[in-house]
Amino acid sequence: MTLTNSLESRLGYQLRRASAVMMADLGRELAELDLRPAEVTTLLVIADNPDCSQTEVGQALAIKRANMVPIISRLMDRGLVDRRRLDGRSHALTLTDQGRKIADDALARIDRHEARFAELLGRPDSEVLFRCLPVIRAARDVELDA
Repeated sequence: MTLTNSLESRLGYQLRRASAVMMADLGRELAELDLRPAEVTTLLVIADNPDCSQTEVGQALAIKRANMVPIISRLMDRGLVDRRRLDGRSHALTLTDQGRKIADDALARIDRHEARFAELLGRPDSEVLFRCLPVIRAARDVELDA
């Protein structure tokens, strides 16, 4: 018997299911690095923004402060990120040489992961998706029922 699912026609449901598939694939791609996707994205933001603060990274990735602490701690414990005091209250984050190597490797793995899905969709549909998804992401800053 094939069950019906009334949520199949819902945008949010389709986005969530598609995201789960992509995240599972990304997790497999990054498995050899022993890094979770949130740790990799944190590493890449620090790579792109040397001397940024933990707060700034959290804001850029929409990660709550309490969740950033263990991410940064794990990256530091692995010798991938250095932290130095910037002023009385904040610290500047930079990648170590090992962190830079891992970030470069992770980016190559992400490129392979992205290419698989871009090929699956084809260029025209990928371009449409890239135009549409930021609109949905921006909705968190706008009252939708105005």
